[in-house]
This record gives sequence, structure tokens and C-alpha cells, in this order.
Amino acid sequence: MIHSLFIINNSGDIFMEKHYKSVIHRNICDYFFEALGKCAKPEDIPAVISTPHHKLIVIYRKKLFFVSVVVNEVSPLFVIEILHRAVDIFEDYFNDCTEFTLKENFVIVYELLDEMLDNGFPLATESNILKELIKPPNIFRKVANMVTGDSNLSSTLPTVQLSNIPWRRQGIKYTNNEAYFDCIEEIDAIIDKNGSTIMCEVQGYIDCCVKLSGMPDLTLCFTNPRLLDDVSFHPCVRFKRWESEKILSFVPPDGNFRLISYHIESLNSVSIPIYLKHNIQFKEGSNGRFEVTFGLRPGLGKSVSILYLIDTEEIVRFFIRLKMFN
Repeated sequence: MIHSLFIINNSGDIFMEKHYKSVIHRNICDYFFEALGKCAKPEDIPAVISTPHHKLIVIYRKKLFFVSVVVNEVSPLFVIEILHRAVDIFEDYFNDCTEFTLKENFVIVYELLDEMLDNGFPLATESNILKELIKPPNIFRKVANMVTGDSNLSSTLPTVQLSNIPWRRQGIKYTNNEAYFDCIEEIDAIIDKNGSTIMCEVQGYIDCCVKLSGMPDLTLCFTNPRLLDDVSFHPCVRFKRWESEKILSFVPPDGNFRLISYHIESLNSVSIPIYLKHNIQFKEGSNGRFEVTFGLRPGLGKSVSILYLIDTEEIVRFFIRLKMFN
């Protein structure tokens, strides 16, 4: 599947590489640099770059390029998901994923890449399993390893790897049991001069922070689940029950995770949680004037906690973070 992985910074330096099958020379990245030179911004890099004998699948996160080299036919989205999962694991272990943190913990980075992929195929991608295999770094463990010569690798296999619930380890205990759910929605809307909504699309996801003892079984219901489209679930969700009853039933992982992401198709009847009015004045041969007035629309039953206004290349987009608490 994945033959090699190269991690490249914004300066074009290949500061880390990992080979799972045959060693592929880093000259293969010349095709990547050629494609990058044609892009106005790093974010515009193509996800898939073709070469005569290989395919390069690329993601750009945290000002770093993760370039994977594949030879055989494989779904690009599958490889992209693995790369994003690797970045999430690095952030979970080191609290950040930058060039400095990866270099500072390069031994643990290579150990994680070895455990996550076996001969280029995904093996252990859940944080709970990896933390039982490879202990997260801290200052005391670093000092102890320097003195004793030990490593962060565990001498025993994780108990959850052979379980039906590999994303949650057994024996979790908390003094205070709590669970937080953040429903975050990004709304792309076109509004006419009278403030009426012409087109509206919603991209949303639910981030969770669960700290519960034992093996909890949770259920989450939506008011109108039929509006949700292009739904993507965490592996803990029981998909058959969602198909039959449109109810999210799951045994959650311990800690932070994304439960679900979804998309709502264009609906001109949806009332967005803000009102907006604009005034455009433009005279030929002189500068124009663009005024925008917006505020919170009352009476929708949801509280808007954070409102972002981003003006980029004459496109005004609003990202509304909605927090809903039961």
C-alpha cells in the first residue's frame, strides 16, 4: 500500500522519511516540488501527483507536507485518511505537530509509524492502543531512559488490541464522570440585498470529550436526522442502528475524538442564526464602498458563542460555532 513516507517543511527540506517496503530515493519528491511550484499557496497542492512509476498522495497540515508514495492501485481517500490519522496521533502525543516537535521526538515518531503501519498497511491507528504500546513522552521518562537506556516501548501487548472495542481500554476510572459534546457548524450562505437567504449549505461535526469510568454505552438523538447527508462516523458508532433508527449508539473512546461529521444540502428555507445587510456603492473611475451590517437573529433556540468574519478575495464567509448543551 504505502511504500514510503516523506515529511517536508515549508522550506522544501525533507527532514524525515520512513520506508516500509523497498527504499525509494528522495528524488521522487522532485515531482512534488514541481507541482508545488505551480501553486499560489501551499494549501493548493494537488492531493494526488502522478509520476511514471508511482503515485504521490499529499496532505498539508501544520505547515508540513506529508508525502506518501504508492505503487499499486489504492483508494487515495484511504491513504489521505491514514495520513491525517498520523498527524492526529502526533498531536495527541506531543500536543503539537511541528518540525521542531517531530525532530525533538524523532525516536517516538518512528516507533509510532512502525506500529501504525505494518509493511505499509494500517495496523494500529487508535490512540488507546498506541499509548499502551508506546508510552507518551514526558520529562521524567526522558531522564529515566537516558540513565537506564530503556525505550518507551512496552514489554506487554495491549489488552484492547484483540477486543471488540479496540478504541477503549479496560479499567478506566474517574473521580468525576463527565462528557462534553460540541456541535460545530460552518454555514456557507448567499444572501440578497434584503437579507433573505438565497442558498445555504451546512458542514458540521460533533467533537467530544468523554471522561467516564468503566465501559459506558451512550445514545445520541437528533431532532431531524433526515437532513444529514454525507455522514462520516467514528468506528465506535453502531452503523446498523443508525441505518434503521437514525440514532447514534456507541461506546465512546476515552478522551477527545470526533464522533460524526455531516453535510446538509442547499436549503433556501433555512434560517441562519444571523442577519446580514449590505450596501455597495461604486462609481466608475473612483474607489468603491462596501458596508456590511450583521448581528444575531433572536428566537432560534440556540446560543451563538463565537462568530468569525473572514474577508478573502472579495468573498465574505461566515463560520458560526454553535455550542449546544443538553
